[in-house]
Amino acid sequence: MKLLSLALAGTTLLIASTFANASDLAAGKATWEKINCASCHGADAKSPILPEYPVLAGQHADYLAHALKAYQRGAHEAPTTANGRKNAVMGAFAVQLSSQDISNVTAWLASMPGPLSVHK
Repeated sequence: MKLLSLALAGTTLLIASTFANASDLAAGKATWEKINCASCHGADAKSPILPEYPVLAGQHADYLAHALKAYQRGAHEAPTTANGRKNAVMGAFAVQLSSQDISNVTAWLASMPGPLSVHK
């Protein structure tokens, strides 16, 4: 009975994690390439062409998703209370992305090794 309970719990966790992480890393990389993010952030997402541009490799997916959605709001001239980021270049790229595109590309970036880690 215990073995059956453990198997059922394991299966439930596997199914839940599959649905919780609906991001497709290959699709995220394809979105990165399609939008040509590397032209500013570098092919490895950690070697931007200018020091003012952020390193994206290894960044938290939820932070990146929040930023992209804020660029979308800023491009649509949302009220300032809507937490929009106004940047002509990023706004033009962000408005091309669906919610699934954002989920995929941010998951892909978060999965990459990068310098954005805590060193003790």
